Amino acid sequence: MATGQLFSKSTQALFFNYKQLPVQRMLDFDFLCGRETPSVAGIINPGSEGFQKLFFGQEEIAIPVHSTVEAACAAHPTADVFINFASFRSAAAASMSALKQPTIKVVAIIAEGVPESDTKQLIAYAKANNKVVIGPATVGGIQAGAFKIGDTAGTIDNIIHCKLYRPGSVGFVSKSGGMSNELYNTIARVTDGIYEGIAIGGDVFPGSTLSDHVLRFNNIPQVKMIVVLGELGGRDEYSLVEALKQGKINKPVVAWVSGTCARLFKSEVQFGHAGAKSGGELESAQAKNEALREAGAVVPTSYEAFEGSIKEVFDKLVEGGQVSAVKEVTPPPIPEDLNTAIKSGKVRAPTHIISTISDDRGEEPTYAGVPMSSIVEQGLGVGDVISLLWFKRSLPRYCSRFIEICIMLCADHGPCVSGAHNTIVTARAGKDLVSSLVSGLLTIGPRFGGAIDDAARYFKDAYDRGLSPYEFVESMKKKGIRVPGIGHRIKRGDNRDKRVELLQEFARSNFPSVKYMEYAVEVETYTLSKANNLVLNVDGAIGSLFLDLLAGSGMFTKQEIDEIVGIGYLNGLFVLARSIGLIGHTFDQKRLKQPLYRHPWEDVLYTK
Repeated sequence: MATGQLFSKSTQALFFNYKQLPVQRMLDFDFLCGRETPSVAGIINPGSEGFQKLFFGQEEIAIPVHSTVEAACAAHPTADVFINFASFRSAAAASMSALKQPTIKVVAIIAEGVPESDTKQLIAYAKANNKVVIGPATVGGIQAGAFKIGDTAGTIDNIIHCKLYRPGSVGFVSKSGGMSNELYNTIARVTDGIYEGIAIGGDVFPGSTLSDHVLRFNNIPQVKMIVVLGELGGRDEYSLVEALKQGKINKPVVAWVSGTCARLFKSEVQFGHAGAKSGGELESAQAKNEALREAGAVVPTSYEAFEGSIKEVFDKLVEGGQVSAVKEVTPPPIPEDLNTAIKSGKVRAPTHIISTISDDRGEEPTYAGVPMSSIVEQGLGVGDVISLLWFKRSLPRYCSRFIEICIMLCADHGPCVSGAHNTIVTARAGKDLVSSLVSGLLTIGPRFGGAIDDAARYFKDAYDRGLSPYEFVESMKKKGIRVPGIGHRIKRGDNRDKRVELLQEFARSNFPSVKYMEYAVEVETYTLSKANNLVLNVDGAIGSLFLDLLAGSGMFTKQEIDEIVGIGYLNGLFVLARSIGLIGHTFDQKRLKQPLYRHPWEDVLYTK
């Protein structure tokens, strides 16, 4: 066990199993104390590496993240404190790994419930190698104005109230982390404050004892008096009694052992800590307090009188000239986190994203205000979900059914079209699903699948302006623009696209009006008089029928319809549908274990 001071203003730690709040509290304490370097040198998160962004005062810093204890210790050889926030299941293994590193001198184990056999092994190794274990089941410790472990002393407001941002003259040790906070406050009221405070933890076998730390405090010149808070159960306090009797401690000790109320209960009582359980008269709070008093410690008659006893001893030290006045300093203000300031109403901050289609902040996600459970309970389909997320309203069932039919009919059109071909080539090159899908989607445009929006736009403009099919087609010809939605490489006037026929049949049976579709058919009749392949294709059918859906449903204004067509909603339908087929082609090639594709020479015209 170390015989002197554990921490200083240059102490740095490695933090195991990252927790944002305790690390940030350590850094805020650093800034409050005027440290030049952060006390957290590195973070250890098994299986991950990189950096974690945190604040050091106003400055945002990046703290390295390491995947192993060994790597962290090698990267930060000056960090000699290991703060272990692992669960009780893995805390012992991680702590032993740290103790075996030559650079680590102090290990703090926060977890409760660490198996006692594991703790005993850690204690034995630490003693054999002159290292210090604080915990298990501890909040940690603090050296005022220099360094603190994790959540020790609580919030910044409490730290300032207890004057822990600068050193005092009192060494304090306790089993309880919660009561440590209370005593920091008490000591700050009646003395010049804490120099160092340690909570050894409430387990039956603490890594270091009350007397271990009291003996350390006795060797630290800046510590002028020592305050000890014990508790019933166990016999740790008796080692302190022996040290006092043997004259190993020459500084005044004020002590109290809590748990005197246990005698009021008829049966044995287990208090909060695993070790806070009286196993007989010798382990009672009364017996311990009496033994400490007889050994020379100042022991009050009750906890309520504890503060007065601390004050009395400190005042005598001041009167005897053993304690010099502490120079008071004003700690710098800690910049408040934006989220905290917003919640308290101190600042207003603009948002960075606007979303009107979904919300995941409540008990369940909602689509356009409709809870997910409602969508499932009502038996709604993909078309209904699209209507909510794309159009922000629940469309009539015939509309959502039409959307679903479009998706089914456009899901795939064989392996030879450009999108499928690109996806197949990419998949056969060994690329992943997303890469293969995207390579196919990138071919969608004016020449492949991307004409739905243009077809809707031109058909709508021509119909709304009252152009005859002849006037429309000829005006497009003069502009040098092919009529979107008209023409097919394979289909002819006497061999119509079955998909177009299915869409038209559904619309005529379910839509209130099909005026745009009928106009598209009239245009087709005129174009077929010019060439037998100038048929209405699936892009033109979907584009014209979607106009009828939007106009006939009575749920969209003219401005909204123009905006939907202009934004690209209808091409989105083709992208969504064709993604199904492209994913299928990817899986097909992977399943068939097809080799890298190479285009055959005989299919290439080599020319100068």
